[in-house]
Amino acid sequence: MVTPSFTFNHIALSVKDVDESIAFYQNVFHFKEIKNTASNSKTRWLSLGEGKQLHLISRPDAIIKTNKAVHFALATNDFGSFVKHLATLKIEYSDWRDTPHKDYIRKDGIRQVYFQDLNGYWIEVNDAVE
Repeated sequence: MVTPSFTFNHIALSVKDVDESIAFYQNVFHFKEIKNTASNSKTRWLSLGEGKQLHLISRPDAIIKTNKAVHFALATNDFGSFVKHLATLKIEYSDWRDTPHKDYIRKDGIRQVYFQDLNGYWIEVNDAVE
């Protein structure tokens, strides 16, 4: 048997209000909206670049439970500017230990911050750019 290979395709999140979530992700990350080619539903898609996508699925009555250990991470080559951008947008961020307005430097030297979107999902942004 040939071992199949895999690549990351997309992440899907249940959100209370798709329009507000689209605005949040575009405001914070400047993601471009792309066509939902899967269905005619209210689900909207954003491009993360390099063929990766974020799908936002309308679930206005969903109970969304999260914790920081369940998160997705994005890497940037301009970490300092991004952290300033969060501050400009008045988005609360913290390090892994929940210290407000502080980044964290991992043992391997990677800097990271954590914050939540409008639905409580945790997002890590780090400088682990290859």
